[in-house]
Amino acid sequence: MSDPQISKWHPAVIWSTWFWSGLSPKAPGTVGSLAALPVGYVILHFFGVNGLFLAMIFVSFTGWWSTAVYLEKTGREDPGEVVIDEVAGLWLAMLLTDGGLFQTALAFILFRLFDIWKPWPIRWCDQNIKGAVGVMVDDLMAGVFALIAFFGILLLAVDIFGPEMMSSI
Repeated sequence: MSDPQISKWHPAVIWSTWFWSGLSPKAPGTVGSLAALPVGYVILHFFGVNGLFLAMIFVSFTGWWSTAVYLEKTGREDPGEVVIDEVAGLWLAMLLTDGGLFQTALAFILFRLFDIWKPWPIRWCDQNIKGAVGVMVDDLMAGVFALIAFFGILLLAVDIFGPEMMSSI
């Protein structure tokens, strides 16, 4: 981070870059998502779906705040190092998982797919909604798309393999 207007120790920097994971020189969105994955897993394991949902809501609103501060201090529109939006979107995508490795990995892959691909209306939001809200909204929408795709894959897998087989995956 080379913006002298804001310290790397500012709470908005720490939070919006998800503890500096977004400062990765390569693929900061993927690195930020990977950094969010174990935290989301722990929340899901100890507090269940409701806990992960509340954490996602908390991260969404505090991410909106930290991103607004970051954008104001740096004068930038949608910097790649801001990855708190990936955290919120990924945790949204993980809401239907059972917390197992396979399902968690699938949610991660689907989220990254939709976040990078940005099909309509995600792309429209990315291009037309500005500011901190715009930064957050397109990743939350990618999370929704990933959640819907995950649900469809889960239904298809249950139909093909049966509920008994699915409980072992």
